[in-house]
Amino acid sequence: MVAPRAAWKGFLKVGSVSCGVKIVGATSEASKIHFKILNRKDGLPVKSVYGDEETGEPVDPGDQVKGFEVEKDEYLQIEPDDIKALKLTSKHTLEVGEFVPVEEIDTRYLEKPYYLIPSDGTAAEAYGVIRDAMKNKRVAARSCVVLYQRGREVLIQPLGKGMVMTELRNQREMVSEDSVFGDLKKQKYDPELLEIAGLLIDKRVTTFDPSEFEDTYEDALIAMIDAKRKGKQPPKSAPKPRENVINLAEVLKKSLRQEGLAKPGKSASPKRKTA
Repeated sequence: MVAPRAAWKGFLKVGSVSCGVKIVGATSEASKIHFKILNRKDGLPVKSVYGDEETGEPVDPGDQVKGFEVEKDEYLQIEPDDIKALKLTSKHTLEVGEFVPVEEIDTRYLEKPYYLIPSDGTAAEAYGVIRDAMKNKRVAARSCVVLYQRGREVLIQPLGKGMVMTELRNQREMVSEDSVFGDLKKQKYDPELLEIAGLLIDKRVTTFDPSEFEDTYEDALIAMIDAKRKGKQPPKSAPKPRENVINLAEVLKKSLRQEGLAKPGKSASPKRKTA
């Protein structure tokens, strides 16, 4: 088994306890379908080139430099050495600032996962103690790290024999739920509707098993590509669904019958109609 390539090496530090750790990717794009951009005329791949906005001439990689716009059309050039010279503890150390209860984690902020593993055998004991102590207390550690030349807030949690580190979105990136849900009115409905919906949910409760997840878009791409290779017509697209809730109580009861479930004793009266 080939050892995974580390994206970062440094130390995990909790108070005066520290151990060497490595960060490795927890996701892979290998199974995804990737397209190349082709020239429609000759069918050959084309490549993207950075060009000067004014002249349109290609700019060699050696002449490309990062720029920060300080005023309209006025840029400050940032050299690679300027970024490397930043004095950040998080370049080399995952220093835990605080712990948060697992049940309080807002999953909207979880972005990209990585595995956090001991750097070598000497780090395994301290690594294991930190992992198991967090598991016993049901907490996650909050920290930050410089990864791929960017500072990232992260959350570290026990995962089986190891730990998983997840990048966190910044609060400034999140759209406030009030701005989206603010106009939703409180609904009044017969309590029996809630009971029926609860029965339907109970029928379909299962374990969280990612091995059963299906990428229907990827499957459709594969089917379309296979058909084109064989000179056949691509599969027909799925019909667009339409809202079918005219009488919510009757629709819910019909679903109960289809699931082979007994409906509650009293009959539910319709409370809402939608076109």
